[in-house]
Amino acid sequence: MLKKSLLSLGLAAGLALSSTSAFAGKTLDSIKQKGTVSCGVNAGLGGFGIADSAGKWTGFDVDFCRAVAAAALGDANKVRYVPLNAAQRFTALQSGEIDILSRNTTWTMSRDTQLGLSFGATTFYDGQGFLVPKKLNVKSAKQLKGATVCVQSGTTTEKNLADYFRSKKMSYKPVVYEDLKALIAAYAEGRCAVFTSDASQLAAIRANDMKNPADHVILPEIISKEPLGPVVRRGDEDWAKLVTWTHFAMLAAEEAGITSANVDSKKSETLPDIQRLLGQANNDFGKSIGVDAAWAYRVIKQVGNYGEVFERNVGKNTPLKLDRGQNALWTNGGLQYAPPIR
Repeated sequence: MLKKSLLSLGLAAGLALSSTSAFAGKTLDSIKQKGTVSCGVNAGLGGFGIADSAGKWTGFDVDFCRAVAAAALGDANKVRYVPLNAAQRFTALQSGEIDILSRNTTWTMSRDTQLGLSFGATTFYDGQGFLVPKKLNVKSAKQLKGATVCVQSGTTTEKNLADYFRSKKMSYKPVVYEDLKALIAAYAEGRCAVFTSDASQLAAIRANDMKNPADHVILPEIISKEPLGPVVRRGDEDWAKLVTWTHFAMLAAEEAGITSANVDSKKSETLPDIQRLLGQANNDFGKSIGVDAAWAYRVIKQVGNYGEVFERNVGKNTPLKLDRGQNALWTNGGLQYAPPIR
C-alpha cells in the first residue's frame, strides 16, 4: 500500500510539473515565435482604436493589446494591429488572422457559445443609447416614434434597436450600413435623424466626427447591457487565462495605488498583495500563465493601471469626457473587480 501511495504521489507530481511547463499554450508559443501579438482593433473609433497619419495606433482597446504584449513578450510595442469592421472581426479571429480581438465587442450568450470563441474579463461596461441633433429638441428616446435611425449591421445594436421600439410599440425606419464611416456620414448629412450605438461610441462620434459636437446630444436612456472586452479562440485556455489576468493585474494595480510612474518604488513594498502582483519575494504567478514573474510589472510600467488607461483615452480630460461610472473600481461604487492574485 505504501509503495502504491508513493507511486501515486510521484505520478501526481510528474503531471503537475508537466502541466506547469505546458501552461504557455499553443497560441502563446506561436506569438513568441513570430515576436508579435496580432490584435484585431476598430478600423477607426477615436478613444478606443484609431491610427494617426503616421500609422501610430492609440485608444483604450489598443492599450489593452499593448498590455497583453507587455505580459507575453516583454514589450508593449510588439503588436501588429489589424483594423476590422463589425462584419470581419469574428472571422478574422476564427481563421487565426489575429490572436486576440480587442474591438468594443459585446459579450453575449450566442457569441460565447456558437462561434468557437471565448470571452473573458469585461474591460468596459457600456450600454446602448441614442445621439440626436440638438435642434430637434428631443429630450427622451420615447419621443422617437417614426424616426429614421442610423444603425450598423452585424452588431448587437441592430437587434437591441428592434427590441426597444417593439417594446415601446413605436415604429421607426432603420438606415443600415456595414461600414461605420458610411453610417456616420449618413447621420452627419441628415439622412437619418438619430444615431444609435453604445454610449461610449456615441461620445466618440460626437467628439471626433461631428463638425460641431455641441450641436448633438446623447439622450438619457440606456436601452441595453453591453459588457465589452477581449475575445480569443476557444481551445487554448492558457492563452485565454493570460489575456484575462492581464486585465485583472491592471485593476489590482489601480486598487493598490500602483501606477506607471511609481511602480519601480513599489517593488520594495512588503505588503503581500503588492509583492505577489509585482513578482517580488519569490512570488512567481507568471509561471502559471506561461510568462515570467515580472509580467504584471511590465504591464503597469509600460502601459499603466486600469485607471490610467481609462483617463488617458476616454476620461474627463479627453474629447470623449466620459465618467468612470460603472467602470469605476468596486471600492468606488463601480463594477470593476479583480479576483486576488494569490
